Amino acid sequence: MKRIRIGILGAARIAPAALVRPARLIPEVRVAAIAARDPARADTFARRQGIPRVHATYADLIADPELDAVYIPLPNALHAHWTTRALAAGKHVLCEKPMAANEAEAREIADAAERAGLVAMEAFHYRYHPLAGRMREIVDDGELGEIRRIDTSMCFPLPLPGDIRYRYDLAGGSLMDAGCYAVHLMRVLAGDDDGDPIEVLGARALTVPRDRRVDRAMSARLRLPGGVVGAVHASMWSRRLLDMRAHVVGTRGEMRVFNYLMPHLPHRFTVSVGKRRRHEHLGEAARMPTYRLQLQAFADAIRLGRPTLTPAADAVPTLRIMDAIYRAAGLPLRGEAGATR
Repeated sequence: MKRIRIGILGAARIAPAALVRPARLIPEVRVAAIAARDPARADTFARRQGIPRVHATYADLIADPELDAVYIPLPNALHAHWTTRALAAGKHVLCEKPMAANEAEAREIADAAERAGLVAMEAFHYRYHPLAGRMREIVDDGELGEIRRIDTSMCFPLPLPGDIRYRYDLAGGSLMDAGCYAVHLMRVLAGDDDGDPIEVLGARALTVPRDRRVDRAMSARLRLPGGVVGAVHASMWSRRLLDMRAHVVGTRGEMRVFNYLMPHLPHRFTVSVGKRRRHEHLGEAARMPTYRLQLQAFADAIRLGRPTLTPAADAVPTLRIMDAIYRAAGLPLRGEAGATR
């Protein structure tokens, strides 16, 4: 395969930054088609982004024999359905996070990807930046001593209750949209490779007045592998206006990182051991945009058979933790049949 031809399901706001613009910088990738619920919107999107083909429906796009892969930036509740349909049609999939609405759906996707022998990758773009690997390296190499506590957060302001990210039927909520990053990074730093699962000890949610099933903010206490204490914080509408941090405390020192999400933009990365503090700098590699690195990894997985850092199977333990947080907070799981207001 000389060039990967990708189709987009949905004219989502994130698609230009996450796929279209990065694809222009990667010779092995071409965005070849789009479909949206509103054909007029798809036509407008295609003209503005230089996409040559517009399909009338999602099903038509998935059936297109001239496409090799599909990018899915649809609402969370639609991820599992369209990912499994795309895999069944022989298409590789790059799906926005979280890859499913709950653990059961994530397992279905992972099983479908394994049966099909295709690449199904969850779009945790931050994971493909050198910063994420360096954070894990510092935790693992013993510089901080024995790890005692890990805190991760993803909080940003979105006080728009009418936004689709606050809709329960679309698997919305702060934990789903923002908190999935904090949970995923917690797993990365804790070394949770599904061998010694993370346990949720308790959780507290602030909910949206119009629908008490939907969290606008969420905090959870965790027990990590080895008995380490953990906490995750997520918010789209609370006093925690902008907080994208990781804090790891060990017996000899601590690590603090601000803006792990898009570290090619300004970020802070400090390591303190005893009375010495240093600011970590990753050099020229740190300037590479996360979305470009993610798309390159997707292309390499398809063309060269290279493993990805966020395969479909990796979504299962992340959604398991998120399900447990919702249960601990007294809220229904996303995608749970029969959940009432």
